Amino acid sequence: MVRLSDVFTPQVYGSYTSLNTTETNAFVRAGIIAVDPLISAIAEQGGKTGTIPFWKDIDQTIEPNYSNDDPTDRAVPNKIGTGTMTYRKAWLNQSFASMNLVTELAKADPLEHIKRRFDTYWVGQQQRRLIATLVGILADNVANDGGDMLIDVSARSTATYGPDANYLTGDVFIDAAYTMGDQVENLKGIAVHSMIAATWDKANELETIRDSDGNILLKSYKGRVVIVDDQLPVSGVGVNRIYTSVLFGIGAFGFGGVEGHAFALGEGVPARAVWTEFDEQSGNGGGSETIGERKTWIMHPFGFSWNEAATPALVEFSPTLAELAQAQRWDRIVGRKNVPLAFIKSKAKPSA
Repeated sequence: MVRLSDVFTPQVYGSYTSLNTTETNAFVRAGIIAVDPLISAIAEQGGKTGTIPFWKDIDQTIEPNYSNDDPTDRAVPNKIGTGTMTYRKAWLNQSFASMNLVTELAKADPLEHIKRRFDTYWVGQQQRRLIATLVGILADNVANDGGDMLIDVSARSTATYGPDANYLTGDVFIDAAYTMGDQVENLKGIAVHSMIAATWDKANELETIRDSDGNILLKSYKGRVVIVDDQLPVSGVGVNRIYTSVLFGIGAFGFGGVEGHAFALGEGVPARAVWTEFDEQSGNGGGSETIGERKTWIMHPFGFSWNEAATPALVEFSPTLAELAQAQRWDRIVGRKNVPLAFIKSKAKPSA
């Protein structure tokens, strides 16, 4: 019988899984996460935390020079500044095992199956970590910045606002987008729970874009790309469930060499990114094989710094999902208009 060890090439396997994870991540495909060579280079360096540089925008309030014919009247060039954000690196790993007898009876290629499932697993982990970070950013915004990135209609009075007061309608969408002020056009996409998307779909408010073969490329709402993800926060029960939706967009500043993404993703190179382990005595001598992968990630939101000194201390060496979602872990360091994110809390309109 051909064993996993006979066809397993760690370098080739690792390159395929990293590529597939990136290509199948909906947030990456929508342009919300940028896979950035600079962030990857940082991820390959040592240390748990560090700084990510960014360019500040040109100060639009600076009045221009007024030309004249005096050769001694020399203009003084201006300059743009730089800023830094504190990032936090995460070291992650996972492994799966299979008994050799099961593999032999199934007559299936274990490498192909495990590789395909690992892709799905890491895509899910990327998206879970992104969403947990969004929860933390929103909590920080409400606690420390007056909630200027949030429109919450979940408890609005129907007597004042009408029967759709608590739902994510077009007006609510526009209100949230305009928390960006005159930078509203920088918001290019929205991530919603399937219950919110279903409301739009039933009202024929979703536009579907297909390729020449009729395959769906994307759906849009009010000109923004729609990502449907049921991992987005939901609280409450029944018709009183409250859904958090997130608008994403391009940033006003250069971010790690990539102009304008809400998040940048960098991936380091662990010493042994993929591995196999054999236990010949398990299964009463039938044997088993385990395959594992290790990831080193930086996934950082533009305009925020990670607070490593926040309490309580991290439980693990790397931030867990619960810790990413803590308000005290994040601090916004730029103005509202320069953060390409906006949040909506609403209920989902029940079926008629």
